[in-house]
Amino acid sequence: MKAWEEKIRKVVPYVPGEQPQKKGIIKLNTNENPYPPAPGVEEANRAFSIDCLRKYPDPTASDLVNALADRYGVRPEQIFTGVGSDDVLAMAFLTFFHSDKPIFFPDITYSFYDVWADLFRIPYERKPLDANFHLNPRDYDAPNGGIVFPNPNAPTGVYEDKSVLEDILQHNADVIVIVDEAYVDFAAGGSAQTLLDRYENLLIVQTFSKSRSMAGMRIGFAIGAPVLIRYLNDAKYSFNSYTMSHHALRLGVAVVSDEAYFQHTIKKIVETREWTKRELAGLGFVFPDSQANFVFASHPAKPACEIFAALKERGIYVRYFPKPRIDNFLRISIGTQREMEQLLQALREIVSDEKICEES
Repeated sequence: MKAWEEKIRKVVPYVPGEQPQKKGIIKLNTNENPYPPAPGVEEANRAFSIDCLRKYPDPTASDLVNALADRYGVRPEQIFTGVGSDDVLAMAFLTFFHSDKPIFFPDITYSFYDVWADLFRIPYERKPLDANFHLNPRDYDAPNGGIVFPNPNAPTGVYEDKSVLEDILQHNADVIVIVDEAYVDFAAGGSAQTLLDRYENLLIVQTFSKSRSMAGMRIGFAIGAPVLIRYLNDAKYSFNSYTMSHHALRLGVAVVSDEAYFQHTIKKIVETREWTKRELAGLGFVFPDSQANFVFASHPAKPACEIFAALKERGIYVRYFPKPRIDNFLRISIGTQREMEQLLQALREIVSDEKICEES
């Protein structure tokens, strides 16, 4: 190693899902919405004037902030926006997790959390989920520098009741608790937003990438007490004042404005998810009761690595995580009804095959 390399900040990066460019594939590996954005997005895109690109965008993202505040029934000073929820979460890590004590998050969870913790030199501890992939609130009672977890969780899809979240909040009043709600719009139990009035240390993070069909535009936001949002903005303006483009801001407002389309799309995905669960169970797959837009499934007689490879050969992409405790599971995004029917047909053929994958 060269002398100058010794001072470089080194981390093991997050590994995103494959983004294959081949035509005709069925892409069920990154939890994208299978339906297009709201019709108003196309209209806003056509009306977009490129002349505005010569000027900086609004650093406060006021139009989008106001639209989100109206939609979620909060004050504008309770909204923070960023370039996807990853940007919002990273800024929250940087802002709120600044202690000698470790932050806590589950051992099976969104795999960006430990990356950010390593990048920002934040000590952390992974708390094991139980055998059914649920949180144990008592694991989070120990002294810590903050807590973060998704609800529903990724990649399991398990949703924790608000009573579990409130238990954790009540026992951690002296730290910030971040609930990552990337998939909450698909969950019957709904958002933790109802707890915001009682817990000033709660920050909720959501995204436009899943339920609002805008993964390619990169829009995320947080809802929290005004004091938390002020601290986030202080950090943002010390790092990059102009985080969101004119285009993203304009199209983001258009998406939020069409509630009817949003609810219609959610309903279709949830109906397809429940159908998929029934069909998977009929093939012998086991899985936790997903409340997200994916199913985390395992087959007791067929290794996940083999199913993953066989599906890929057929042009069907799902996500496989070769990690402890979950290396025999596949995360299967919910596509259109037709796509899921094709997936199930492929799985019927694969699970009846006797071939077993070799250990790598």
